[in-house]
Amino acid sequence: MALGGTIVKSSKINLVLAATLAVSATFASTGARAQEFINVLTGGTSGVYYPLGVALSEIYGEKIEGVRTQVQATKASVENLNLLQAGRGEIGFALGDSVQMGWEGNTEAGFPGKLDKLRGIAAIYPNYIQIVASQESGVKSLADLKGKSLSVGAPKSGTELNARAIFEAAGMSYEDLGKTEYLPFAESVELIKNRQLDATLQSAGLGVASIRDLATSLPINVVAVPAADVEKIGAPYMAVTIPAGTYDGQTEDVPTAAVGNFLITHEGVSEETAYQMTKLLFENLDRLAASHAAAKAIDPKKALDGMPVPLHPGAERYYKEAGLMQ
Repeated sequence: MALGGTIVKSSKINLVLAATLAVSATFASTGARAQEFINVLTGGTSGVYYPLGVALSEIYGEKIEGVRTQVQATKASVENLNLLQAGRGEIGFALGDSVQMGWEGNTEAGFPGKLDKLRGIAAIYPNYIQIVASQESGVKSLADLKGKSLSVGAPKSGTELNARAIFEAAGMSYEDLGKTEYLPFAESVELIKNRQLDATLQSAGLGVASIRDLATSLPINVVAVPAADVEKIGAPYMAVTIPAGTYDGQTEDVPTAAVGNFLITHEGVSEETAYQMTKLLFENLDRLAASHAAAKAIDPKKALDGMPVPLHPGAERYYKEAGLMQ
């Protein structure tokens, strides 16, 4: 009897173990699906990348089954591209010239070498180079910046790379400035408000929150970047206009330069995830525009314009399905 009882108990234990393993396997399988993760790399919280990234994260979290999302505030373009190369993000915003320099491995621009794992999702909206000074500073032109203090963005950020290009085209350098600050948008604005800084150069979509905040706090001058200087730089820069009324107190159109923005991923992201990220981007443009007006310029017909890196196969699949490429 004792022996028989032991056998029965052993059988019961085996059955329990088998059931436990089966349940564990089920949870492991479900967990594996739930563990798919999309980290959206943006920029500073007072810029345009961040609110658009928040909107994208929400869209992906709601509409891609079994995916968890996160938004990461960063120093923007250069940092985002380096993080993507290292597999520490699944999609990120970046300026076209930064993407091109990263693909080429331009070490002076802040890249450790050729970022060969980068893959394209879409061209989105243009970044406008917006140079804004307090009226009190007397800065009305690029030449007026000589001897003045200017914030050019975080060191080797996409904004700062834009600043270097603009200065070179104008025959100037940082040495012409009285003081060069390397600060994010919001901090630059606070210094101008406190009369500790004369001007800020910000590369962002029109109506960026930081400059709106500054313009409502004190009178400003929006400084022109002449079309002739933009032509000296060449592609991917283009001559554009900041329309009158974009900011409080801006009564005239102001010529400047713009550089296209891109959404970039890396080769380690699955084809299906890249496909869904691309598809949902274009299926939710109204929602993105509600998060920031810059998204109104996103056009699927221009999504492949000037792409500096190879397309991700998942993005390519979407464009072929949508009839946007053969």
